[in-house]
Amino acid sequence: MELNKRQTEIFEIVKADGPITGEQIAERLKLARATIRPDLAILTMAGYLDARPRVGYFYSGKRPVQSVADSMIGMKVRDFQSIPVVVEENISVYDAITHMFLEDVGTLFVVNGSSHLTGVLSRKDLLRTSLGNNELEKIPVHIIMTRMPNITYCGKQDTLLHAAKKMMDKQIDSLPVVKDNGGGLEVVGRITKTNITAAFLSLADDHEL
Repeated sequence: MELNKRQTEIFEIVKADGPITGEQIAERLKLARATIRPDLAILTMAGYLDARPRVGYFYSGKRPVQSVADSMIGMKVRDFQSIPVVVEENISVYDAITHMFLEDVGTLFVVNGSSHLTGVLSRKDLLRTSLGNNELEKIPVHIIMTRMPNITYCGKQDTLLHAAKKMMDKQIDSLPVVKDNGGGLEVVGRITKTNITAAFLSLADDHEL
């Protein structure tokens, strides 16, 4: 349920100053008590407000859906990113598999000698190469990695919704978080489906939905 402007104003007044009577709310809004009676009824029936005789209206603890949506839109990658797992482009496929196993991640970000992002390695890339191949120590990862411009990435200032959409569109599990240092893209973090899920689940605790 999305509240209209007046209902939102009433909700915020009660949340900040409740318990408060209908007459006091009407006075704050410079409206007649009868004018806001339908809005108070809607807010009460929807569970956003509670009302008690001789006490008035007070906040129930439930937040409007629109408020939760606004919170989701405001969530930034920088606040939920995790530490990136980075390897150099000349290491072998064997070493990359070992690294991925030890770090317990699904994606490795590959950098060159200047620490600039040059590629991405997924589990599928490493599995595909390892099947039927007995010389994994001799194959450098730069031969099998996904290269620019086919790498999907995001910045620290991007919203989680934007990052989530990129992952869904490309059907991938994580994105490198990068910053442009002038000579290339430096990997400063990673954002995963797990990060995003945890962030969105935190809204349930914050807003008591």
